[in-house]
Amino acid sequence: MEDIREDSQEIDPIRPSLDLSFAVEKLVQMQSECAKVLIGQEELIDLLLTGLLAQGHILLEGVPGIAKTLSAKVLAKTLAADFSRIQFTPDLMPSDIIGTSIFNLKSSEFEFKQGPIFSNVILIDEINRAPAKTQAALFEVMEEHQVTFDGDTMKMSDPFIVMATQNPIEQEGTYRLPEGQLDRFLMKIKLSYPSEVQEVDILRRFRHEVHGADLGQVNAVLSRQDIADLQSLVGKIYVEDDILTYISALVRATRTHGQIYLGASPRAALALMKSAKVAAIMSGRDFVIPDDVQEMAVPVLNHRLILSPTAEIEGMSTDQVIQDVLQTIDVPR
Repeated sequence: MEDIREDSQEIDPIRPSLDLSFAVEKLVQMQSECAKVLIGQEELIDLLLTGLLAQGHILLEGVPGIAKTLSAKVLAKTLAADFSRIQFTPDLMPSDIIGTSIFNLKSSEFEFKQGPIFSNVILIDEINRAPAKTQAALFEVMEEHQVTFDGDTMKMSDPFIVMATQNPIEQEGTYRLPEGQLDRFLMKIKLSYPSEVQEVDILRRFRHEVHGADLGQVNAVLSRQDIADLQSLVGKIYVEDDILTYISALVRATRTHGQIYLGASPRAALALMKSAKVAAIMSGRDFVIPDDVQEMAVPVLNHRLILSPTAEIEGMSTDQVIQDVLQTIDVPR
């Protein structure tokens, strides 16, 4: 993603422009704080910030040991908000997530004890190590930001973002997430091994650390109100009709592509539009251009598509198919 400090695009003089100075200042601070621990992960940091501003949940996928959990912790440290962590295991029950009723001997009544999902930033570690019954406990809260228990509905406090990590499904002891749950994630970020230079930098940075990364050096940048203001700003970013048509064409093309068994939903189109708006802010613009949409297409769509059996046999990936779709759709001028 293009660094917001280096973009010098001019704003259309005909349309009143938005003041992005507050957003730019805060995002630069966030990038700086995250970079204290996450070395050589500028793109990852930008995508995490995109998910936060777009009010979307994030799925981090990669092999063990490449800082998936650390990335989520670092982002949480930059926010003046509550944080909780849930370690998913095969024996985890839905009540371990949302909470349960406990009998109060003093009042002789059952009282609901909230589970760890009642927080602002929730890290779900190794989400694909729990079976479908446990995954189902996340469906309502991820989509509607509420929990229903014994007929009572309890709203989550803002901000509310779920950051989940998972190992590739080929790993032993993992379960494939339900398609409906995957669709509730704004984006899936695939983490890979660092380059040789980056790995040496990591070793150099932490050669004197005994207990791993020191998160105490990461300072909180955004208050709850700051987060709300930035999320509200995203809604004001201008998207012209040609861009909306372009987003629709991209999403609809996934439903008719010969190598895709299940295409992207209307929720995916909305997610792509919101993510493109944040990408515009990250580039210092208050309007969306096709480059913003193209930049967000892979992380927003890659977990929502199911390839056809033929494509899987041929060894194709969803990323390759998305790139193919991008090449086939006319870009608005």
